[in-house]
Amino acid sequence: MRHATKVAAVVAAAALGLTACGSSDNNTPAGNGTAPAGGTSSAPAGEKIVVGIGYGVGGRGDQSFNASAAVGLDKAKTDLGVTYKEATQVNGEPQAATEERLQQFIDAGATHVIGVGFAYAKALGKVAKANPDVHFAIIDDASPDSAGPNVAQLTFAEEQGSFLVGAAAALKSKTNTVGFVGGVGVDLIKKFEAGFIAGAKAANPSVAVKSQYLSQPPDFSGFNDPAKGKTAAEGLFQGGADVVYHAAGGSGSGVFTAAKAAGKLAIGVDSDQALTATPDVRDVILTSMVKKVDVAVYDFLKSGSEGNDITGNKVYDLKAGGVDFATTGGKVDDIKAKIDEFKAKIISGEITVPTKP
Repeated sequence: MRHATKVAAVVAAAALGLTACGSSDNNTPAGNGTAPAGGTSSAPAGEKIVVGIGYGVGGRGDQSFNASAAVGLDKAKTDLGVTYKEATQVNGEPQAATEERLQQFIDAGATHVIGVGFAYAKALGKVAKANPDVHFAIIDDASPDSAGPNVAQLTFAEEQGSFLVGAAAALKSKTNTVGFVGGVGVDLIKKFEAGFIAGAKAANPSVAVKSQYLSQPPDFSGFNDPAKGKTAAEGLFQGGADVVYHAAGGSGSGVFTAAKAAGKLAIGVDSDQALTATPDVRDVILTSMVKKVDVAVYDFLKSGSEGNDITGNKVYDLKAGGVDFATTGGKVDDIKAKIDEFKAKIISGEITVPTKP
């Protein structure tokens, strides 16, 4: 029975090479205008790394979470000479489809497989158990579902970075009201909300914080629906908010559009979105909560190339440089010293940031 499954997977893997945005041909992966996916580079020879990366809903072109993972992957291609294949999760797909995607990477020769996002947890854990000689990493999950002796669980202290941008929002607000747009109402995104609220209240105890979520699990469309993001942000602006922070992946572009139309400010997430968002909305981005998914992906692959594969849960917090706030555009220059003061207190342990709103 396994033999039949294996044959089917190999056939599917051939299709993956055509549909996933990275193969050994000269196709350029979506969102990457600098180099073709797969192939070789002039990087020093090391342990041969072949990567299969499964992005979450929205893919590498979401200008946020998945895009940050892609930056780390592309750096590994340049620096380490890795080759890779990539594919993107479909909203609402059954676990069996997610498992098949990961198995296709392995049957196509992947030595290292990465699942970008907690939605890969159960599938990755199952496939990792069935393939003990392959090394796996998952972003944003440290649950028993994905744990295993050949799995690296790469997580972040999102609440700490969100605290800093929450403080920025409150310090810049003229209406004494700020807003939060969450992509999907899951515990992970609630960490962003909790940190944002705590930071805003620390900077201005009287500030009001209003929150809005775009979808609830198992519907993950809230991570890739700019129209919903725009509508939610419009409601928050109409309700008095003049700064809105989003933790909504690709839906964040709609938040920026709403801020531009309302003459208000927005805060980006995961990437420094004053650099990654479309040029027409960059001027409304106050700052971004930078979550260095690219660093985590690169660390995992670099360690693998050196024969020292990461396993277990590795947390990227403020102290480790895993989260931070962006200063691109200069809009927080006048309050940077105050934000840095909060940052130092979090690192020292003087401030403990909550993980639940």
